[in-house]
Amino acid sequence: MSSANYLFLFLECCQQTGTRERILRPQYTIPEESMLPEIFKAPFKGRSLLNWIDYTPQEILQILDLAAQVKAESRRGEVHQRFRGKTIALIFEKRSTRTRCSFETAFGEEGGHPVFLSSQDIQLGAKESIEDTARVLGRMFSAIEFRGFSQRHVELLAQHSGVPVINGLTDEYHPTQVLADVLTLKERFGKLAGLTVAFCGDGRNNVARSLMLIFSKLGINFTILSPEELFPDSEIQAICEPFAEKSGAKITISKDISLVKDADCVYTDVWTSMGEEALKESRTALLTPYQVNQSLMQATGKENSIFLHCLPAVKGEEVTEEVFEGSNSLVWEQAENRKHTIKAIMLSLI
Repeated sequence: MSSANYLFLFLECCQQTGTRERILRPQYTIPEESMLPEIFKAPFKGRSLLNWIDYTPQEILQILDLAAQVKAESRRGEVHQRFRGKTIALIFEKRSTRTRCSFETAFGEEGGHPVFLSSQDIQLGAKESIEDTARVLGRMFSAIEFRGFSQRHVELLAQHSGVPVINGLTDEYHPTQVLADVLTLKERFGKLAGLTVAFCGDGRNNVARSLMLIFSKLGINFTILSPEELFPDSEIQAICEPFAEKSGAKITISKDISLVKDADCVYTDVWTSMGEEALKESRTALLTPYQVNQSLMQATGKENSIFLHCLPAVKGEEVTEEVFEGSNSLVWEQAENRKHTIKAIMLSLI
């Protein structure tokens, strides 16, 4: 007898005994309430974060408040599963310690599944266009993080993926870093509006540009102290000008290092950014007068002025070890805040 005849006899027998429907119909188990993902309500669901230009000051402060909440939850040892059943693609063209660890641990702690994709793992912009990669990833992941060189690439991912895209760093912007900086300032001073931050170093880099943008929205005075060759471009200044006018923030760009006076915070970054290693010698010559040392910290005229650095640092170049390891340095709190602010961003958007 053929297998088809055996199957026919089996189904006929099942029908006579009333068991056919039970065998052929899949049996589903309704999960217990404790097994369901926690619902996290946020007004930003589905949005991307490419920079802070299209976020209002109120929206930035809402995410900042959430970052303080998740940090407090972490301190209390609370465990949540607000990303259960969700996935995020972590695209890294550039190496990273804080950004990668922050995204992976923050997403994983909440029950989600992060997938790391280096430029060696996918065909991003090589055999496959950015647009096509975006369409594929958008059908497989709940969100995408991109850390790389081109701002245009992260914008294309956001345009074509159909899921939230978060800028983990490009040559133009570093939005997740500066939200951690703002949280660090808020924790230390208890306020934001009216504070003064002095950035000493390469005023064109992604951190300086992003600080200018978020500070101009939040009413934080920002002074860039840099040689003229490294002043921020006119485009970012034009973007920030109306925001600063509305918030009351004062933006100053100067080569005069004495303008560090009255700064509540002195901030610096490496003198040679990733991809610019060939310029190390010329950058060192330009920026040596802007090194953050004890004399410069004292020139603020404030004993409680703090020091911040986005890391990694080259101690002995942009900052002395004395300042970096000193009591006014909050670099480790700042680094930890990367995780909490990134978790808050993801909870808000994904």
